[in-house]
Amino acid sequence: MKYLLSAAFLAVVTLAPATAVAGPVERACNDSERRQSNRELCRCIDAAADRTLTRSEQRRAARFFTDPDEAQTVRMSPTRADNEFWARYRAFGALAEQLCTSG
Repeated sequence: MKYLLSAAFLAVVTLAPATAVAGPVERACNDSERRQSNRELCRCIDAAADRTLTRSEQRRAARFFTDPDEAQTVRMSPTRADNEFWARYRAFGALAEQLCTSG
């Protein structure tokens, strides 16, 4: 019985569509209307987010895809929490650029 459950779980995980495990940044990237975005690039950007941002911060950063003004508001915010988030967001952006751009 234990073997059967393990095999079933493995099959579900292996056969599940990639979007089922996509993070918030990858989903936002894929849903964006940016000309240069594609699934591979969005997956790479999401991997950079996984390495630099908490899950909560990833959800917050994902909102920037649909509301760039929110990013500007956070960047200009005088609060310590926003400033600390913005520093991690910039580190995420730098890592994504390093990992995900060719050339």
